[in-house]
Amino acid sequence: MIAAAAQPRLLLVDDDPTFCKVLGNALGRRGFAVIVAHRSDTALHQARIDPPQYAVVDLNLAGDSGLRLIPELLALNAAIRIVVLTGYASLATAVEAIKLGAVNYLAKPADTDQVLAAFAATAGDPAAPVSARPLSVNRLEWEHIQRVLRDNDGNISATARQLDMHRRTLQRKLAKRPVKA
Repeated sequence: MIAAAAQPRLLLVDDDPTFCKVLGNALGRRGFAVIVAHRSDTALHQARIDPPQYAVVDLNLAGDSGLRLIPELLALNAAIRIVVLTGYASLATAVEAIKLGAVNYLAKPADTDQVLAAFAATAGDPAAPVSARPLSVNRLEWEHIQRVLRDNDGNISATARQLDMHRRTLQRKLAKRPVKA
């Protein structure tokens, strides 16, 4: 067992209490001192008190974007290793997370071993599998909507206008989980 003072601090930010409990317990058994937050403001407060060395941040925090936490956590500790976890994976948000400073981006469900491997990865994996199947039309639509939404800073009305789509139609599409590749 690692001594409490030697345990690396890990900030786990997710709005799902059950998920936090399960992943937090598993990471605690792996030697981390886990600090849990369910909202971005609580996460920043915890990080200011005692800056963590690691963070697992959910992309969608009850309507708020976990991407906003990345630069703020890096400002508190430039060496922090951040992994973004999401059930709403898209190329646009993956690219944005990495550009902002996350070391990796994982789609849920991800287990503890995958999270730890994401922290350990320091460079691209040339052995990463390449899918032989092209993305489905529905998945391509989701990716395109996410990119345009990001380009419009999350503004639904501006995105709907740019996509020549009714705002409510766009909201219905965004409320659905993304289609698998």
